[in-house]
Amino acid sequence: MRKLELHWQILLGMASGVVFGYLVTSWSGGKDFVSDWVAPVGTIFINLLKLIAIPLILASLVKGISDLKDISKFKNIGFRTIGMYIFTTIIAISVGLGLVNLIEPGKGLPQETINQMVSTYTDNSEISGKISEAHHQKESGPLDFVVDIVPDNIFAAMSDNGSMLQVIFFAILLGICLLLISEEKAKPLKIFFDSLNEVILKMVDVIMLTAPFAVFALLANVVASADNPEILEKLLFYTLTVILGLILMIAVYLLILYIVTKRSPFSFIPKIAPAQLLAFSTSSSAATLPVTMERVSEHVGVDEEVSSFVLPVGATINMDGTSLYQAVAAVFIAQALKFPLDFTQQLTIVFTALLASIGSAAVPGAGMVMLVIVLESIGFPSDRLAVGLALIFAVDRPLDMCRTVVNVTGDAVVATVVGKSVGLLHPPIEKRLKKTYR
Repeated sequence: MRKLELHWQILLGMASGVVFGYLVTSWSGGKDFVSDWVAPVGTIFINLLKLIAIPLILASLVKGISDLKDISKFKNIGFRTIGMYIFTTIIAISVGLGLVNLIEPGKGLPQETINQMVSTYTDNSEISGKISEAHHQKESGPLDFVVDIVPDNIFAAMSDNGSMLQVIFFAILLGICLLLISEEKAKPLKIFFDSLNEVILKMVDVIMLTAPFAVFALLANVVASADNPEILEKLLFYTLTVILGLILMIAVYLLILYIVTKRSPFSFIPKIAPAQLLAFSTSSSAATLPVTMERVSEHVGVDEEVSSFVLPVGATINMDGTSLYQAVAAVFIAQALKFPLDFTQQLTIVFTALLASIGSAAVPGAGMVMLVIVLESIGFPSDRLAVGLALIFAVDRPLDMCRTVVNVTGDAVVATVVGKSVGLLHPPIEKRLKKTYR
């Protein structure tokens, strides 16, 4: 009997994790059991994916660039990638603003609910930490982002997944310099990176064998440690507004995909589904990156010289789902706390959310830091920032899971569109998958 496809295995693990998480909360000591004995399985899985993210980026990007015969092709890839990411981010923010102004979820929030959430979360240390981190980012100079891209020590950069852009910079420089020296001298290093790339991709396959069990552990822990369900019900309209916006954004992606590549969205989604499901489970674009790269290269058919550049860059600067969330959350907080916004302030949200998304860490919780920056840009009182974040803190984690799915989907679509535009999109070659986990 043929095994289930990988995405169905992951879905089964997710469903089992949710059911188990709900059941275990009724047991005495059930939450502690999940925290001590189940959650570590998911943590190990995420650590394994993060472990190979940097080596995979380095190997695949150097290999991809060094295989190019015409360096101008790489320049075309770069400009098209950045342009597409900015374009889709602006669309995402606009969709979020349109929906939150249409539905107005903050205006129907009872005052007792506001008071309850403020008293519960205002003194939360995590909220205070996000505000402090946002203030630190705002104090940086206008060119600090560019300065941070250039590493002073590549080994230090490779030891931190948050320094992904620095690794990309080094890999691009190394790949270009390999093209500029004689083929005879470059050959040994090219062979090394070709071999390293194959080994890392095989490691992705081996790690993915444990994916169904890992997502079971991750979802069980999320459900078992969830906040008061009553608060979640009171934020229902806000939550549904964000989710509706995220669904519309995925529809926009698929429309762009069909227009540019003429490929069916119904065949595209199953090919990247494992990456989407892992994005939902981990809430981290960085942790999902190795799987996204494999699915896009082998299952969608994007050449590695495109996917190895577009996807790591996207995991760092493409935060469409998060940017959409910024727009909805900022206006929702303003509505709930009776802080009126005019057209100019809402336009400011578009530009601030766009700039805040560039360079934002591809890790869980980064959206909350971006939200503080967006709120301060529209003149929201500093002494009420903690109150505003307290309103949405209870549902931030589940919404973070949903918006990470949109981020990863956007990365995959942009890689496919860029691949098509430069003639590097071909029929998929699922060589490793057939041997390992199908």
